[in-house]
Formats: sequence, structure tokens, C-alpha cells
Amino acid sequence: MCSDEFFMARAIELAERGRESVAPNPMVGCVVVKNERIIGEAWHEEAGQDHAEILALRLAGAEATGATAYVSLEPCNHQGRTPPCTEALIKAGIQRVVVAAMDPNPQVNGKGINRLRESGVEVLTGILSEEAESQNEVFRTNQLESRPFVLYKTAMTLDGKIATRTGQSRWITGEAARDRAQAWRSELDSIAVGINTVLLDDPLLTARGAGRRTPIKVIFDSIARTPPNAHLFDPDENNKSAQVIIFVTAKASTERVDVLRKVGAKVIEAPEQQGRPDVTFALTTLLELGVSSLLLEGGGTLAWSFFQAESVDRVAWFIGPKLLGGGGASPLGGLGITQMDQAIPLDIHTEIIGEDLLIMGRCKKLPRSTKGVR
Repeated sequence: MCSDEFFMARAIELAERGRESVAPNPMVGCVVVKNERIIGEAWHEEAGQDHAEILALRLAGAEATGATAYVSLEPCNHQGRTPPCTEALIKAGIQRVVVAAMDPNPQVNGKGINRLRESGVEVLTGILSEEAESQNEVFRTNQLESRPFVLYKTAMTLDGKIATRTGQSRWITGEAARDRAQAWRSELDSIAVGINTVLLDDPLLTARGAGRRTPIKVIFDSIARTPPNAHLFDPDENNKSAQVIIFVTAKASTERVDVLRKVGAKVIEAPEQQGRPDVTFALTTLLELGVSSLLLEGGGTLAWSFFQAESVDRVAWFIGPKLLGGGGASPLGGLGITQMDQAIPLDIHTEIIGEDLLIMGRCKKLPRSTKGVR
């Protein structure tokens, strides 16, 4: 006999197929079951298109009457770009709905469950909720924090260096680790670096590899020093024009800003925070522009400003089995903390990738606000 967990695991598996196409919507999978047999299953494929519940019910057809629907996220109960999923479930004659995670969107949260119960549908919640919430951490961050989800990625040697004493940093990690980082560039909407990284490395900031999309390039550049001929303005491997957003402060000269705009950059003046563009303002602005996730790659001072703003959700910390010695730069700059009890705690897991160690960590913090639209 198959359990609720078995069918919910399938719904979550299906939801994963929408990872690179549904933003800013959440990933959702739905499985319709009758007499322990799957009669319809689907996932939300693209923002603006039918939700998973609608697609699964369409496949189930008339057999849906008296069936159970397993949904990885609470069904919506409002009219957005698509009709309410609750009404479709009720109309189809679904007898029981099993939900993994509640929708953090205040337009939905609890309302979908209540609507189903009011109509006589039996509802069970919390089945594989941790897995479902983790899957939609980008969407949850957008809703609960009113900003993009942020993953900080860095690489250091075993003795904590990110470069040699002459500034050389290629390559601390091996090919397998670098490919994982390229996959994140493709998966997340944007990638952010500071001006020093641009001036020292002149990076392309693309996602190399067949079928991968290039992220929006976000540069923190107080006085608009980004060279107009920098490689980050180059088209990607598919000859697609680069999307570049540069945050400056009031210190940036009008002439430099105009030059950057002429080569296609979107230049935005941000309030100044410790001499640099304010991170909180930048993230709020990015979400308003439709950017739901961001890969933060450096440098150390910029990264620390994100931690200070409590705006890092996960860290991806590669450690290469190399020793450099000396007093080179560390992954995090700034002034740091003064008391050990102020340290940022992490929930971590480790993984060996090629010859390198990857430590993935979730930053422990509480959400501060709730707003947003599904």
C-alpha cells in the first residue's frame, strides 16, 4: 500500500522540473490518485501558464471525482494570471487534498486550505513540508523578505587564502567544482560582484556550457569605474546581449554614468552605506525589476556588506587542497564582528566534488516581513 509520503515525493519530484522556468512563481507539482493509482500528474511549467493542479486534473478527466490530489504547495484561491486552483479541485470532485507546504504569499496563505475545507474537501497538510519548503526557498525569500534569494559562493585554499600574494586566483578549485558554480549561474537570475573584481579579473560573468542561460550581471560600483569595454558587456556564447545593472552612489560623475548607459548598462543610483551602494536598497530594487535570485561571487568586502544587511540565505564554500602561505586576502572583508556570540550560525552539509570540499550552509535567521504576489 502506497503512503501519502510516497505520492507527495512524486509531486515534489515533478515540481523540480520547473526550476529554471517558473520564476517569479514557485515550483509546484501535483499528483491525482485514485485507488492507489496515479491518474494524472503535472508540474507548473512556466509563469503565466496553467498551474500544476489544472494540468493534472485535465489529464485525470472524469476519473478525478472522488480522488485524492497531492500538491507540493497550497493551492491558490485568488484570480491571478490563471484561475484559482481551489475552484478547479472542487469542480473536479476531488475528495481529499494533501498539501506539503503552506504558501507564504499572504494572498494565499491559509485561504486555499480554508476554501477547500469549507466545500467539504478533506485536507491534510505538512506531508514532506521541509523538503517542499527547501525546494521553494527562492520564492519563500521573495515573499517573506521582500528581496531576491542570495547564495554567496566563494573558494579558498586550505589555509584560508583566495589568491596568491600577487593577486592570482585561478584556479583554487578543480574543474568539477567550477562546473557546479557555472550551473548556479545558469539556475539563478543574477550574479553580483564588486568593482574591484571587475577591474582585477575582467570577468565575463557568463554561464558556460551548452543550454545554460547567462544571468543578469549586477555590479556594485560606487563611482562608476566600470570600463565600457569590460568583458562583462560581451554577448554570451549564444550571441545574446548582456544584461548589466550597475549600482552607483551620488559620487559617480554624470559623464561616467552616461558612458556606461551608452554601452547598454542600466545604471541605478543607490543611497550610500559606508561609502558603497546600499545593499538593502539594491536588493529591493532588483526584486522590483523581476530578479528573484542572486549569486554573490565577490569580493570579500562586498560579501561582508551582504552579511551585515542580513541578506545572505545560503553559502557555498569551496575549499581547495592547496596551501599558499603569506598574508593574502580572505573570503570575507570588512571590519568583522567583535564578539564570538555575534557570529553568524549556519546549518551545513558537506560534499566532495572532484578533489575539493564543498560546505553548503543555510544562514539561520528569522523572516522580517510578509508581502508579495503569486
